Amino acid sequence: MATTTKIQPRALVRASGGPRYAVALAVDALGTGLLRPFLLLYGVTVLRLSASATGLAMTAGIVVGLGCMPAVGRWLDRGARSTVVAASMLVRVLGVALLVATPAGHVWLFATAALFLGIGNQAWPAAHAALVATVAHGRERDAALAAGRALRNAGLGVGALLATVCLAGGTAALQALAVVTGLAYLGAAALAWSVRVQARPAAAAEVVGATGGVDSPAPRMRALLAANVVYVFCLNVPEVALPLILVTQLHASPVWSGVVFVTNTVLVVSLQVPVTVLLSRRFSRRTVLALAGVVLAASYLGFLGATSLGHGWGGPAVAAVSVVCTLGEIVYAGSATALVTALAPAHVLGRALARFQLSTGFGLAVSPAVITALAPHGPPALWGSLAAATLVSAGAVSPPRRVRTPSRPPTRRRPRGRRSPCCPGRGRRRGLRR
Repeated sequence: MATTTKIQPRALVRASGGPRYAVALAVDALGTGLLRPFLLLYGVTVLRLSASATGLAMTAGIVVGLGCMPAVGRWLDRGARSTVVAASMLVRVLGVALLVATPAGHVWLFATAALFLGIGNQAWPAAHAALVATVAHGRERDAALAAGRALRNAGLGVGALLATVCLAGGTAALQALAVVTGLAYLGAAALAWSVRVQARPAAAAEVVGATGGVDSPAPRMRALLAANVVYVFCLNVPEVALPLILVTQLHASPVWSGVVFVTNTVLVVSLQVPVTVLLSRRFSRRTVLALAGVVLAASYLGFLGATSLGHGWGGPAVAAVSVVCTLGEIVYAGSATALVTALAPAHVLGRALARFQLSTGFGLAVSPAVITALAPHGPPALWGSLAAATLVSAGAVSPPRRVRTPSRPPTRRRPRGRRSPCCPGRGRRRGLRR
């Protein structure tokens, strides 16, 4: 357990990769916030594609982009750190450039651009976590990962807000946003590359020699990866599930969807680091991750109760319960990646993070389809299923119980020189010899 008594901003920035890397994260998040929420709108309004074709191309880009993760993991295990982060940003520059150059009506070019954006978006989390794990150690690493997530959410929120303001300009404004996004990715890549963080191959070789086997595989972590697929659903609850429930079932004002999204962003930015540091002082990472599942399951049951209130009170009740869901998301995000970095040996850290990102990307890809498939069957089908699956996942990742073995009674030693009743004279002879 860490003994840190307060959060020191300078130490936190240093543990997160340094000031230049922090600026790179902020610029990258700002660019992502400018474009990601409106990529579908760009395909429909600027490129004049159908909504179904645009959505299918974006989904295909995300799913196919997951195929790059094994290669990213092997690259990280060779010692690369800031180079992989910069490469993930440069791939998105290529995607944005292809997006801007796509003529109207060309769905395949749009799909290719979405593929490059998907590759960059999938590769970045693993590369960033590996870089932080190289710079920071112990519980300081948990705080640094939490700080990176808070900073990224702040950049995403500001970027989305700026993009919303610029939407009044029509298609020309969307094209300008795409160009600005590409420039932001390019600047962030240059800053990330200039950090020059790389793992020491000698240190990795020492770990390999100690564990045995130069090419030993990464830990499978089957229970953790399977549970993570379910946990990740919480990230799409504010963006997919709640707007769907509020508008289609409760017939509430769309303003409540905006309130939920803004509240989620503000809470993550302000509470991610303090909550992560507070829990890391008191509990193990597995215990915190299991606690996150319990909190998320409780929020899902809260949504089930809130939707039963009907049109009048349903909207405010859902917004109130979303605070509990966001707290569960904060606890989950502050422990899951940190647990992977703690479980994986240094020489296979990249492959372990790549597998974890595969489970995260898969969960993010299938969760909208699962949510939209369960929602028409009523709130019990949606929220009850999510609560049950999350509780099972929490049980799978919880630390194993320690079984107390009965202690053996202390053996009574015979006094020296005393004659044994079964062998007369034996004890006396032993006493003389000793």
